[in-house]
Amino acid sequence: MKVTLEKGSGVRGEMHLPGRKQLFCLLWTIILLSHWVHGQHCIWYGECGNSTKIPEKKLNCNYTGPPIPLPDQEGQDLLKDLCPGLVYGDNRVCCDTQQLKTLKNNIQIPLQFLGRCPACFFNFMTLFCELTCSPRQSDFINSTDFSAFNKSTTNVYSVTYYISLTFANAMYNACSDVQAPSTNVKALSTLCGREASQCTPTNWIQYMFDINNGQVPFAINPNFTDVPIGGMTPMNNETFNCTQSLDDGSGPCSCQDCSAACGPTPVVPPVPPPWTILGLDAMTVIMWCSYIAFLMIFLGAVLGAWCYRRRMVTSEYGPILDSNQSHSINSDGTDFVGDATCCETLGERFENCLRVLFSSWGSMCVRHPLTVILTSVVLVSICSAGLTYMRITTSPVELWSSPSSRARQEKDYFDQHFGPFFRTEQLIITTPVNASFIFSPTSGGPDIHFSSILNITLLHQVLDLQTEITNLTAEYKGETVTLKDICLSPLAPYNDNCTILSVLNYYQNSHEILDREIADEFLVYFDYHTHFMYCVSSPTALDDTSPMHEACMGTFGGPVFPWLALGGYEGTAYNNATALVITFPVNNYLNDTEKLGKALAWEKVFIDFVKNYDNPNLTISFSAERSIEDEIDRESNSDVTTIVISYVIMFVYISLALGHINSFRTVLVDSKISLGIAGILIVLSSVACSLGIFSYIGIPLTLIVIEVIPFLVLAVGVDNIFIIVQTYQRDERMPEEELHQQIGRILGEVAPSMFLSSFSETVAFFLGALSSMPAVRTFSLFAGLAVFIDFLLQISCFVSLLGLDIKRQEANRPDILCCVKLSEGQQGKSEGCLFRFFKKIYAPFILKDWVRPLVVAVFVGMLSFSIAVVNKVEIGLDQKLSMPDDSYMLDYFGNLSEYLHTGAPVYFVVEDGHDYKTIEGQNAVCGGVGCNNNSLVQQIYTASLLTNYTKISNVPSSWLDDYFDWVKPQSSCCRYYNYTGAFCNASVVDKTCVHCRHMTTTGKQRPNGTEFMHFLPWFLSDIPNIKCGKGGHAAYSTAVDLIENNTDVGATYFMSYHSILKTSSDFIDALKMARELTDNITQAIGPQNKTYSVFPYSVFYVFYEQYLTIIYDTAFNLGVSLVAIFVVSTVLLGFELWSAVLVSFTIAMILVNMFGVMWLWDISLNAVSLVNLVMCCGISVEFCSHIVRAFSVSTKSSRVDRAEEALAHMGSSVFSGITLTKFGGILILALSKSQIFQIFYFRMYLSIVLLGAAHGLIFLPVLLSYAGPSANKAKVMAARNRFVGTEREQLIY
Repeated sequence: MKVTLEKGSGVRGEMHLPGRKQLFCLLWTIILLSHWVHGQHCIWYGECGNSTKIPEKKLNCNYTGPPIPLPDQEGQDLLKDLCPGLVYGDNRVCCDTQQLKTLKNNIQIPLQFLGRCPACFFNFMTLFCELTCSPRQSDFINSTDFSAFNKSTTNVYSVTYYISLTFANAMYNACSDVQAPSTNVKALSTLCGREASQCTPTNWIQYMFDINNGQVPFAINPNFTDVPIGGMTPMNNETFNCTQSLDDGSGPCSCQDCSAACGPTPVVPPVPPPWTILGLDAMTVIMWCSYIAFLMIFLGAVLGAWCYRRRMVTSEYGPILDSNQSHSINSDGTDFVGDATCCETLGERFENCLRVLFSSWGSMCVRHPLTVILTSVVLVSICSAGLTYMRITTSPVELWSSPSSRARQEKDYFDQHFGPFFRTEQLIITTPVNASFIFSPTSGGPDIHFSSILNITLLHQVLDLQTEITNLTAEYKGETVTLKDICLSPLAPYNDNCTILSVLNYYQNSHEILDREIADEFLVYFDYHTHFMYCVSSPTALDDTSPMHEACMGTFGGPVFPWLALGGYEGTAYNNATALVITFPVNNYLNDTEKLGKALAWEKVFIDFVKNYDNPNLTISFSAERSIEDEIDRESNSDVTTIVISYVIMFVYISLALGHINSFRTVLVDSKISLGIAGILIVLSSVACSLGIFSYIGIPLTLIVIEVIPFLVLAVGVDNIFIIVQTYQRDERMPEEELHQQIGRILGEVAPSMFLSSFSETVAFFLGALSSMPAVRTFSLFAGLAVFIDFLLQISCFVSLLGLDIKRQEANRPDILCCVKLSEGQQGKSEGCLFRFFKKIYAPFILKDWVRPLVVAVFVGMLSFSIAVVNKVEIGLDQKLSMPDDSYMLDYFGNLSEYLHTGAPVYFVVEDGHDYKTIEGQNAVCGGVGCNNNSLVQQIYTASLLTNYTKISNVPSSWLDDYFDWVKPQSSCCRYYNYTGAFCNASVVDKTCVHCRHMTTTGKQRPNGTEFMHFLPWFLSDIPNIKCGKGGHAAYSTAVDLIENNTDVGATYFMSYHSILKTSSDFIDALKMARELTDNITQAIGPQNKTYSVFPYSVFYVFYEQYLTIIYDTAFNLGVSLVAIFVVSTVLLGFELWSAVLVSFTIAMILVNMFGVMWLWDISLNAVSLVNLVMCCGISVEFCSHIVRAFSVSTKSSRVDRAEEALAHMGSSVFSGITLTKFGGILILALSKSQIFQIFYFRMYLSIVLLGAAHGLIFLPVLLSYAGPSANKAKVMAARNRFVGTEREQLIY
């Protein structure tokens, strides 16, 4: 017989035993093996005395005997549930039923956080099951200290637990990625006593076994080793990694809780390289090459044409006139009518109809001035009476977001289902004091640097400030309003403390707790430093594990995450924070004006208090929810003076410039101050009529309308006034012609041009109202109507007033004092200085042969440059620009960008319609075990890994995953009273409370169907406590919309955070990426043939959505305006298509050059600048259409002469009417305190006027001289026939 013994048996070698000794040797071997087995004994059994460290917890009884079978069924069931690996035979273990009950109670919090990952929790339970009940305890646990319980029994007071380093690493690796959905952080941040990134396998286990953590009743000293030490064999049981399934059928952990299960880390798409040619910007290179090519072709053509003209000079009027005869419009042209084309004849007849119509109308207005004026006043009064119904929209949402826009509809959906996003009152506090210091922990470890703002003296001062704010009271309609009346209280009515996101909530907002410390005469062991370091790493902790046992959770029942309450630090070095951020969330109200009024009243008191708060040690920037709107209102009021001065300057200029002074002696008679004032009143009346009519309809005004439209209408109106008056001043009354006939004739000549410009602008503006942007749409409506009413009043009321003023002048009565009659003087007319300058000097110079090519070269160069940079204009509106120069919000915006580390919350909303009661519906959304890899939570988690690209900084808080953890039968969270069926909170000690679900195979699975809905309302009403941290009331009470009497789930949301967003492009990218993400989620969850979808919502989306389509909107609005101008110009210019093309082309050039100026002058593209561009389109019509029409009806012999005549006669009116009028008023806007006025009004208005004048008075005449349309032969013949028999040179319009 051959027997081979293991080394561990104590018997070595081989024994060859003959005969009778075999039985003896076998018995001896069994005895030796029995001794070896019985060497594995227990070190404790049962519970004895209370712990001196934690009196409410028990110590284990010292026991060195063999394992003992569990005596009752309850104990055996508990062992099967908690430690299935120890279930064998008669269940001999080293613990009794009470110890198993204690183990179950102690693992409730870890279960709720780690139970999401079966492998992680299995390894975790192995660690504690082996410690508590293993029949092999003595192999790896050594009792080192005891205390007396009674005469015969002692307590185990200290043990050493030998743990394999391999096991510790495997347990940590399986748990390191597990998330805590309600807090958007990793579970180890709560269970490791430090930030998850600083947690290691050893310090995690050391923390859990630390007698000072408030949970362990006796000292457990872990010893990590992979080799036996002193006869002790380290515990190294089997472990599972997070990608493995367990033996009980539990699946692998989800990607969110196990990075190894995710596959390759997603890669950020490469940023498209800039478009370059030879290393230079491609657009710049292309435009340079195009410009040089154009210059070569153009200059070659000009030179060739010059040489050709030197050899042969011809007239474009060859078909009309004999080239040998001197040109005279007085010659008989009836023989040449047949040469006119059908289109030319139609155009002439249309022109003649307009002339006759306006002549008759003008004559009637002069003959019946009082009737016309009174009728105008009555109609203006009726229209203006609508101003009593005027509503001014100052709400940023109403101003920038269309009710039909996606962001607005999503905001309304969110507000209706979950309530509006809370109002935010926020302080950012820094200090000028240099009070930084070094803290040296007594527990070991490196010294820790604390910044000045975390000095305890300053913290006390900040707490005083915070307390004063919480005690502020306001008055609203005779009622006293406190912060508690309006603040966000997530645990109300059980806990009515206000949510205050402040580091001082780590100290329960108490000076006493802030000063609390544990120290002796030599050292300070625990104080506010240690508590701070613990809380920033574990903000959800209800106990800081120090002897002080202070909570980190705020007094409002929720956590204060350090990235929300601290600023100015790097990474997770919160101790280096240079700013404290205190946020008071206040309830917002959708349709309750009473409650909203109370919130507004308290916010006003808050703003006034902080403005006047003075502490030399603290630098405070702050904001309230109403701050932006208040500052915009204040900005508008503060700029009233600037605007008034601007308009006064323009009014004074108009009043003085209209008069044509023939001599100093007749200055009082020739002055037209009263007529100028009347013209200004007509302009303002047209604005009032437009505002009044739309106020009748119920369309609210915006500040842009009030600030921009008077400027626009004044530009259009003044130009028309100057054209009418100056045309009369240059006209000679014909023999036997009465005044009303003369003014009628003049109106017939100029009114078609006025009608062309005004009607073009009106149609362009009304078509601009098709824009989806409220600010642009409202402006376009009001502007279009105001311009048209202004035109109607000018050809009626102003003409009547002009007739009366001429009669006054002819009667030699002074202006204003018209009752006084002066002595008769010689009446005479002479050309004005400006007209003579344009006629004799400017027009001939600008159209010289050598000047014209230079003009074309310069303006085409400007166009090329502007095209090259048009795609480089920034998009967006910096919030700072909307504030006055002296606004307190500027400091706040600056500190917001400098110090804050987390952006706005973002809610991923699943619309009503998703079925959460089915496994398939749950898997499409959740992020735990068994959930789809492309589920909602999983996709958001993946996006959070690419923060710089997706702008999502945190994993989402998932009510569904927390609900699954809450309802697990192993958890103590979901219980009910056995007799009543009512919910029983985990903190309640009552034997009648039983678990919601049984520890069966079915009970361990997720709830579905009616069971899902039965427990969900309990979860949403459960308040978190130390025994159940998964209660959903604080985190999810508003996240789930229960419908149909709590029998189904409607809309829900899953919250995350954006990364810190500093610039407009950051905000735009965040919105864009969030929408791309939710579009993918909607496809993944597969709502086939269903109407619901997933969408993102954040409070800033409604303001920045416009920028997603701003390029399209700009192109659409300006394109529609140009098309409208082209069509109207074609018709009103007598169907001269080419003339309309030139008008539209020149206006397009002005618009493109405006983009060049915007790039040069740092003016971004947004709704405000788009309104100005639309206005620019309208004003440009004034600069161009009059010149082109004058050119089209000119009868000069060449394009150059026609252009010179048009520029001389119309250029002076355009220059004096628009350019000079606006130039003085615009310069005053530079003195505005408002940055938005300085940039978007002063800079853009100045650019509009200068570019419009330059193109209308310099480039357009040159363009017409090269490429202007040929003369309309029918119009020429009609003009000759109309003035046959006279020798006067006429200005034909």
